[in-house]
Amino acid sequence: MSQDHRHYPPISPFQTGPRGLCPRCGQGKMFAGFINLKPKCSACGLDYSFADSGDGPAVLVILVAGFIILGAALYVEFTFSPPVWVHVVLWLPLSLIVCLTLLRVMKGILVALQYTKQAAEGRLEQ
Repeated sequence: MSQDHRHYPPISPFQTGPRGLCPRCGQGKMFAGFINLKPKCSACGLDYSFADSGDGPAVLVILVAGFIILGAALYVEFTFSPPVWVHVVLWLPLSLIVCLTLLRVMKGILVALQYTKQAAEGRLEQ
């Protein structure tokens, strides 16, 4: 990854990533759709071909959302003992909202971190 860092001051990936902004200039949008990356930044021209977040965002979402939703569901069950249908009505939509929101945020953060740390595929020297 040979991105030009000379003309752009460093921006925290935690400022740009969650908002879906370009990790280099902080102006252009990073996403073309919900979680699909644009080919390049419309403001500074940063090529996003370096970005490969893989399954990282999904794993983080599973851990964070699972902890939050399961904790809340257990609290409601042991405190109020509602019928099963109440759990379905509460936790299914809440799970979808939390997971989808966190997925975009986590992907933005991981792509911005890849840019900031100049992460690349590991290679063995021969």
